[in-house]
Amino acid sequence: MGLYKIPEDFKLSVVIPVYNEKRWITEVLRRVRMVPIPKEIILVDDLSTDGTREMLQQFADDNTKILYKETNQGKGAALRDGFKLCTGNVIIIQDADLEYDPDDYPSLLQPIIENKADVVFGSRFIGEKHRVLYFWHMVTNKILTVLSNMLTNLNLTDMETCYKVFKKEVLEGMDLKSNRFGFEPEFTAKIAKKKKPAWRVFEVPVSYDGRTYEQGKKIGLKDGFNALYCIVRYKFFN
Repeated sequence: MGLYKIPEDFKLSVVIPVYNEKRWITEVLRRVRMVPIPKEIILVDDLSTDGTREMLQQFADDNTKILYKETNQGKGAALRDGFKLCTGNVIIIQDADLEYDPDDYPSLLQPIIENKADVVFGSRFIGEKHRVLYFWHMVTNKILTVLSNMLTNLNLTDMETCYKVFKKEVLEGMDLKSNRFGFEPEFTAKIAKKKKPAWRVFEVPVSYDGRTYEQGKKIGLKDGFNALYCIVRYKFFN
C-alpha cells in the first residue's frame, strides 16, 4: 500500500446497508472492489422498492454475501443483521450512495493495523475535500457531536459519520438496539462505556460528496431528534 504492510491473515468486512439505491449500487460496489485490501462485502437490502433488490443477485460471488430482509426496519437493524455475517478481523460501514469514498479505506485502517486503535471514526470536518451543501445539516451534525462528547467524554468532531471502522471483537457483548440512524450515537455511547481497558478511539479525515434530497438523501429532521434522544438514552440506559 506504500503506507504500511497488511498482515497476511487480515480480512476486512465491508457492511453495506441498502435501501432504494438502484442509481448508485453498481458504482459503489465497483469502487469498493477496487480497493486493494483483502475483503468480503456484505450487502443488506432493507426491502427496497425501486428495483435495487432485483439487481443485487448479479453481484453475488465468493467474496460478496447478500442478505434480503423481509421487513423494512432501517439502517441500524440492517447493520445488526450484516454484522452477524462478518468473518473479517476488522469491520467497516459503507453507505450505498457514495457520499463516502472507498479510496479512504487505507487511511481509515492504518491506525488499527498499526495497533494504535481499536475503533476509527472518519471525520468530514477535519481537513479533507467535501461538497458544500446544507448549512443547517452541518450545524445539526456538530451540535449532536458536541452533546455526544459531553456525555461520553470523547472529543470527536464527527460522531454522525458513516465511516466507523473497528475490530470485530468490539461488537462482543455490545447489545445494539437502534433500528434507524440512532445507530450512530448508540454505537458511540457504547464504545465510550467500555472500561478496563477502554477501547482506543482514533479519528482520521475523509472526503465527503454529500447528496441533495433530490438525489435521494434520506436522513431528515426527525432523525436528528431521534439521535438526540439516543444520545441521552444510551448514556444512562442500555
